[in-house]
Amino acid sequence: MAAEAGKKEAMAKVKITSKSHVKPGKIVGRKECQLVTFDLPYLAFYYNQKLLFYKGGEFEEKVEKLKDGLRVVLEEFYQLGGKLGKDEEGVFRVDYDDDMDGVEVLEAIAEGISVDELAADEGTSSLKDLIPYNGVLNLEGLHRPLLSVQLSKLKDGLAIGCAFNHAILDGTSTWHFMSSWAQICSGSNSISVPPFLERTKVRNTRVKLDLSLPPNPVVSSNGDAQQGPQLREKLFRFSEAAIDKIKSKVNSNPPSDGSKPFSTFQSLAVHIWQHVTQARDLKPEDYTVFTVFADCRKRVDPPMPESYFGNLIQAIFTVTAAGLLLENPPEFGASMVQKVIEAHNAKAIDERNKEWEAAPKIFQFKDAGINCVAVGSSPRFKIYDVDFGWGKPEGVRSGSNNRFDGMVYLYQGKSGGRSIDVEITLEAGALEKLEKDKEFLMEV
Repeated sequence: MAAEAGKKEAMAKVKITSKSHVKPGKIVGRKECQLVTFDLPYLAFYYNQKLLFYKGGEFEEKVEKLKDGLRVVLEEFYQLGGKLGKDEEGVFRVDYDDDMDGVEVLEAIAEGISVDELAADEGTSSLKDLIPYNGVLNLEGLHRPLLSVQLSKLKDGLAIGCAFNHAILDGTSTWHFMSSWAQICSGSNSISVPPFLERTKVRNTRVKLDLSLPPNPVVSSNGDAQQGPQLREKLFRFSEAAIDKIKSKVNSNPPSDGSKPFSTFQSLAVHIWQHVTQARDLKPEDYTVFTVFADCRKRVDPPMPESYFGNLIQAIFTVTAAGLLLENPPEFGASMVQKVIEAHNAKAIDERNKEWEAAPKIFQFKDAGINCVAVGSSPRFKIYDVDFGWGKPEGVRSGSNNRFDGMVYLYQGKSGGRSIDVEITLEAGALEKLEKDKEFLMEV
């Protein structure tokens, strides 16, 4: 009951005051861009939600500045102002035309919520109403905007909640767009790196999908509590010193097969995987899967530019028994993660695509694997550089969409340098154990 009351209270704190649409500031014309094999599996995921919050007043002036900047940045990123469509053969694409609505912009008042409340490490229930499109499937982009932005006036600042259609872009493209938008708002006349929009340069297989929306899509499962175990989210902050300690521990006894030292990512990955597995109290024979959504821009042949706009990620899996993972030193798990990442070369990517094209499978959360730890986002994304002209964000968080037991988001740490913020969703009992695990928290 307390959770329900808290939810109602949070909703009462956020009131939508207006809704408008923003289009590119110049005529773009009719554009059609076929979605490719890297995009299509995400049609049954939910809109990808990010929240950035900033301190300071002058809300109305900031809203106008953000809308003006959005008009300019959409001249290059016009696909975000379009809709999903299908051609006569049933192949999905992004359609853009000048008479479409463009990006949805909501304005809201949330003056009962402070920036410090949002910056706290606890979960997303208070954040939920600051981000649009909760529980909205990407497939709904057939009749909804592909980007919805909610600008909320806080007690002492501004929250920018964004919902991006994950069928048309991944994290790299999301943060490329956000930094370009910030660049324009900060006074630049043009963006420094335009998006590379030719998706078919990376893959040109035409895959016909016969997909339709569920009868009441917004009510469909999104890993909410009613659908299964009670989930909780928490942000764990690892300082530069803690990250260095984790990495040196994993590398203190290098494998004898002459493989490369373990990277920061591989070291932190096994640290999280081992401690989450321990917190879950699995039996030694229970399987546990580690999944990472890997950026393939530099792995494909020919390589694609960093500015490639779209999804150019693939899920890479490795599996072992919980007992083996926990009984062995961390280099055992780190070596498994390292091997599957290194093996995911252009040939492996091509084989995965061919296999998918022969029998298309639309991803759902449960496909991440049994007792999984699945890592999305990346500490390489320069999220704290998204400065619209009034300073760096006080915090950046993921929304409640696309969360399930074991989902992990890695972010550049707020404290800078090599620090990393780890946002974890787990079954409530396991998360409670993790919060008390001093070895996980690096407090020993």
